[in-house]
Amino acid sequence: MSDNTSDSTEEREPGPFPWGSATGVGSMPGGDAREAARTVTGSFEDFPFLAELPARGPGADMIGRTTGMLVELYARVEPSGWRIGDRPGRDTKRAVSWLREDLDALEEFTQGYEGPLKVQAVGPWTLAAALELRGGEAALGDPGACRDLTGSLAEGLRLHLADVRKRVPGARIVLQLDEPSLTSVLLGRIRTASGYRTHRAVDRQVVESALRDVIAVHDGPVVVHSCAPGVPFALLRRAGAAGVSFDFGLLTERDEEPIGEAVEAGTKLFAGVVPSTDPASGALSDPGGSVMGVRTLWRRLGLNPGTLAESVVITPTCGLAGASPDYARKALAHCARAARSLADNPE
Repeated sequence: MSDNTSDSTEEREPGPFPWGSATGVGSMPGGDAREAARTVTGSFEDFPFLAELPARGPGADMIGRTTGMLVELYARVEPSGWRIGDRPGRDTKRAVSWLREDLDALEEFTQGYEGPLKVQAVGPWTLAAALELRGGEAALGDPGACRDLTGSLAEGLRLHLADVRKRVPGARIVLQLDEPSLTSVLLGRIRTASGYRTHRAVDRQVVESALRDVIAVHDGPVVVHSCAPGVPFALLRRAGAAGVSFDFGLLTERDEEPIGEAVEAGTKLFAGVVPSTDPASGALSDPGGSVMGVRTLWRRLGLNPGTLAESVVITPTCGLAGASPDYARKALAHCARAARSLADNPE
């Protein structure tokens, strides 16, 4: 990466993230892979993403989808959730099949595409908090199981990313790790199977090390997403994340200094400012209003408004699986318009 910087759009755009851009978080409503791919690629011509369709059922949800990527670790659905098993069963096969279907659809609608393309998978700590061991407790409570899970995930992601590169050879792949449980893991808030107590907080250095190991499998940019409060911006930056994706509405004054430091260090902010479920009428009528809070934060932090379009990607607040199909299409289009507003009128 060059130390020389320029204000020209021509020199910005070949970088890992487009200037003045928007994208989605991951999930979409419905179960039609081709329709989802058509919507995503039509909404974001310069930063599409691989859509996830959890409405199809177990295996299409984010945990099941990622278990289908694991190497030499398998999982099946139990009444309590996903549980590690001895061999690949129908649940694992279903997850693999649906991922292949989604990739086929994406490949169809990205013929000749050159530019950033985002794919998502669950990160090691949210996966450890959600996956049960054979006895029914979360893998999170067993340090050895966490290490095995991290290694399996890293290898699985390496293979997945290689597959995406073959399917869309012109793409510059951006990997997003979904870590909505990360803050709860750090604070010891993940409940045990009984529900009467919580798992012990995991040491921050251990958390950071596992994230670094997974981030290292990709030779391109990695974004970590969490739509929970208290996103650990500094930890994620140290672990090597090139970007952090979050719900902008959950920020507090305590988050401002870490955000300022992240921006000054070159970390991209994926700011979730557009509601992820159908809001009251008129909520999507003003693209400029949707990013007003981002402009205000920039001024409060004393950052140069001219850097907004290169530092911020606009997204929905979280995945759109809970939205109506009509609203999901409108929300993605609104994100693109809001990003243009931010670029055209940074102040």
